[in-house]
Amino acid sequence: MGEDIQKHSVHTLVFRSLKRTHDMFLSEEGGLPPLDPKAVSAWRSSKAKDTYGPIVELVTKQQEIARKTGLPTNYPGGPLALTNKLEQDGEATQSLALMPSGTPGHQLPQTSANISAVGIPGYATGGPSNNTTQSLVSRKAPTMPKPQWHPPWKLCRVISGHIGWVRCVAVDPTNEWFCTGSADRVIKIWDLASGKLKLSLTGHVSTVRALQVSPRHPYLFSAGEDRQVKCWDLEYNKVIRHYHGHLSAVYSMALHPTIDVLVTCGRDSTARVWDMRTKANIHTLTGHTNTVASVVCQAAEPQIITSSHDSTIRLWDLAAGRSMATLTNHKKSVRAVAMHPNLYMFASASPDNIKQWKCPEGKFIQNLSGHNAILNCLAINADNVMVSGADNGSLHFWDFKTGYNFQRSQAPVQPGSMDSEAGVFAMTFDHSGSRLITAEADKTIKIYKEDDEANEETHPINWKPDLLKRRRY
Repeated sequence: MGEDIQKHSVHTLVFRSLKRTHDMFLSEEGGLPPLDPKAVSAWRSSKAKDTYGPIVELVTKQQEIARKTGLPTNYPGGPLALTNKLEQDGEATQSLALMPSGTPGHQLPQTSANISAVGIPGYATGGPSNNTTQSLVSRKAPTMPKPQWHPPWKLCRVISGHIGWVRCVAVDPTNEWFCTGSADRVIKIWDLASGKLKLSLTGHVSTVRALQVSPRHPYLFSAGEDRQVKCWDLEYNKVIRHYHGHLSAVYSMALHPTIDVLVTCGRDSTARVWDMRTKANIHTLTGHTNTVASVVCQAAEPQIITSSHDSTIRLWDLAAGRSMATLTNHKKSVRAVAMHPNLYMFASASPDNIKQWKCPEGKFIQNLSGHNAILNCLAINADNVMVSGADNGSLHFWDFKTGYNFQRSQAPVQPGSMDSEAGVFAMTFDHSGSRLITAEADKTIKIYKEDDEANEETHPINWKPDLLKRRRY
């Protein structure tokens, strides 16, 4: 007891323990532990049952039936001969279990050709057969749907009255009149049927860039490069509200179809959501990095869609006031976006392409190529006619569903204007979809209608699609 126990560090003790263990097992270091014969036997039987169990069951069942029917089973092809015999006797239910088919309940017609095709040697035919057991389903080659025929559109009226570029146009919900805004700072209201001027509204101090007529109130909303957003009461023809907040020119505007909300966007790279009644700026939708050129609204999600000179399109969650998705497919400024009146789709226009998208997630559908110019505006009617208007004054008419460009036109400029003043800044269909109103750089408003005399013989569809359209980007 008097001896002091020598204290070692933990490291030394662990090392000694390891050494003792090593010395103990050194003789059988490379060997595996002995196999347990019971475990090996159980493993082999379970493996055999799993692999060959169904076959063993099938063979025993066949042997039982063979004993009953008196057929020999000790030659190749016995099971199939048995199946034939049973079918001849009308016992189809039992034959299902004997079929060498991969699909349960699928009965082959039992012919000698079929039996040789199944691959049982030396039975019935003896020779190889080219017949297949089931016909292959023929696949149709991919095709493009043929476009719907649309009559060509022709210019039916030119209205002059503004003394500056006509920058925006909107149609009254009753389809009786339409209004235009211009670089001369005046909003003019015109009779749709006769094209006569009904009224001029002054109040903006710079170019009027956006107009909307409310379908739910007697209000007209206007916005311009003077950063002002105004609400006009059409019963008194006076401004009753101003919406202050934009830091630069306002370029586009949209009214929500079901709630009293107004959305404006412009050069300050934002879109602003306003309460019509209280004039409150509910949301400022930030995210674009350049001028927001166009905005549209719809009742379903996404309730707001904007396009910008930063070449992106954004889908917005109105309730949260934040971006749901950003579509980056375009390579150049997207100056125009238009909703389809019936389909849950929208289109966007850029100098590189017109693109079609599916709501709500903004799934890309197809490109419409060929209008190689700076596109300022798009319009779509319920008959699936889409029109794109460009800075060089050209109009292209498209079949919305197939993307077929059925007409191209170039409106003549107003006499006295320079040829360079051929530009389409804005366009809209009236509510019937039978009139197209364009606002142009030669200070005129042009109204187009369908050619009544045209038919499919006089203006046939010249449809030569690629086998499959390349859906790039």
